[in-house]
Amino acid sequence: MQYILKGHIKEDTVIGMLQLFYPNTKYTKLDSIVSTGILLESILDIDTVECVLFENGNIIFKEIIKLHYLTEEYIAWGIKKTIYLVLNKYTGIYSSWGLLTGIRPAKKVTEFFNEGLSYDDIKEKLTNFYLVSPKKADLAIEVSQNENNIIKNNIDKNVSIYIGIPFCPTRCLYCSFTSYPINVFIDKIDSYINALIKEIKYAGKILSNKNIESIYIGGGTPTSINEYQLEKILYNIFENFNLNNTKEFTIEAGRPDTISIAKLKVLKKYNISRISINPQTMNDKTLKLIGRDHTVQDFLNIFNMARNLGFNNINVDLILGLPKETINDVEHTFKTIEKLNPENITVHTLAIKRASRLKEKLDNYNFVNIDTMEKMLEIADNHVRNLEMFPYYMYRQKNTIGNFENIGYCKKGFENIYNVQIMEEKQSILGLGSGSSSKFVDLKTNKIERVFNVKSVDDYINRIDEMINRKVEKEEFFC
Repeated sequence: MQYILKGHIKEDTVIGMLQLFYPNTKYTKLDSIVSTGILLESILDIDTVECVLFENGNIIFKEIIKLHYLTEEYIAWGIKKTIYLVLNKYTGIYSSWGLLTGIRPAKKVTEFFNEGLSYDDIKEKLTNFYLVSPKKADLAIEVSQNENNIIKNNIDKNVSIYIGIPFCPTRCLYCSFTSYPINVFIDKIDSYINALIKEIKYAGKILSNKNIESIYIGGGTPTSINEYQLEKILYNIFENFNLNNTKEFTIEAGRPDTISIAKLKVLKKYNISRISINPQTMNDKTLKLIGRDHTVQDFLNIFNMARNLGFNNINVDLILGLPKETINDVEHTFKTIEKLNPENITVHTLAIKRASRLKEKLDNYNFVNIDTMEKMLEIADNHVRNLEMFPYYMYRQKNTIGNFENIGYCKKGFENIYNVQIMEEKQSILGLGSGSSSKFVDLKTNKIERVFNVKSVDDYINRIDEMINRKVEKEEFFC
C-alpha cells in the first residue's frame, strides 16, 4: 500500500488507518503520484483535510472535510475520517470501532464521563463523531463504568507490582512476548532468580510506606521454572513486602504442560489468590498447529486439580481467529469452558505480531475475515454472559484481524485489579525482572513516567545494579 503526505507529517495517524483496511501489509511512503498500484494521498490545507485514492494513477475516490477547530486532536480526527470514508467505499470493509484506533478505547469513554457527559451523550459522540458501531459503543461504555468502580478510589499511597519470569517451554506460533526456551536457559535460571531477588529487596525498601494493592507475576510462563525456584521467589516476595493490605496476588500459570500438583501446592501455600490456566482453544488439532505441548485433556486435568486444591479464582485465556479454526471450533471451545465455570475468561482476538513466528509464515495460513471474527466474538460474549460474567477491562493490539478487541470478563467480585490499573494508567506500577516496565503516575497532574528493564536475560543478570539505579531516580514517587 502506497501513500503520500501533503501539508502534514502525521504518518502514524495515516498508517494506523491503513492498518484497519490492509493489515499485515507493507506501507510505502512516496513523494509523488505514480501510475501503478493503489495510492492514498492525505492532504492538510489550512482548515481542510482531503483524502484522494488513486488506482494506477487515476482518481477513484475523494473525501474532503472542513475543520471547525485547528487543534492537533481535531486535525488527526479529520485525517482519520477522510481516510476511513475513502477506504470504506473502495474496499467495502466496515470497522466496528470506526476512528478509535488506540489500544484503550474505554479510556476515551472514561475521559468523556470525567468531562460530565451522560451515557446518551457519550454514545452519540462515539457513533456519530468517531463512527463506532452502536454495539461497540455500548461495550466501551459498559467497560468504562466497570473499570471506574475499581479506579475511583485510587490514592497515591496505593501501588501495584509486576514481576516477570521470562521463560517458556516452547514459543507458540503467535507469540511475540519476551520469553526464552527453558531448556536453552536452564543453567541461567538460578542466576536470573538471584538477580530478581536483589531487585525485589530494593523494591521492598522503597515501597515500605506504600500499600501494595496487587501483585502480578507474568512472563513468559512463570510455572516453567521448578517448584523450588518458584517457592524461592515467593518466599522473598513475602519476606520483603508488606502484603497486609494486598487485595490480590495473581500468577500467570499459563500453559498446562508447565503446571504440576507440586507447583500448585506451592502457590496455595503462599495464598496466591488468582491463577491463570490458559488453553487458548479446546481443539487438539489447533493446539498442535500453534505449538502447544499439551492436549485438551491435559488442560482439563490441571484445571480440576487446581479446583480440588481450593483455588476459587481461576482465569482462562482463549484466542479467537487461530489458524484454521472455524465458527464451530469456537462454539465447541466455549461450550466446554462454560461447563468448567471459571471465575474469569479473557477473550483475545488473534494479533499477527511482527516478532512472532506466525508473521514469518503468513503465506502458509488462511485467516478468518472480519465478518467471521465478529461472529466469533458474538459466540464468546453469549457464552460468558450465560455464566453471569460481565466485561470489566478491554484493550487492543496492533495487527489484530478487523482491529477487534481483547476483553476480560469475570463474575461479580472477581475483577482483576492489576489488569484495570494497567489499562487506565491511574496507578504507579513497579516492574521487576527482565522485559518489565515501571509506570510512575502522578495523580495530581496525570503525568506518567516510564522506566524499562532490559529484555535480555543475560543483560538483566549482568546489569541488575543498573536496573535498580534506573528506578532510584524515581524514588520521589514513593516518598
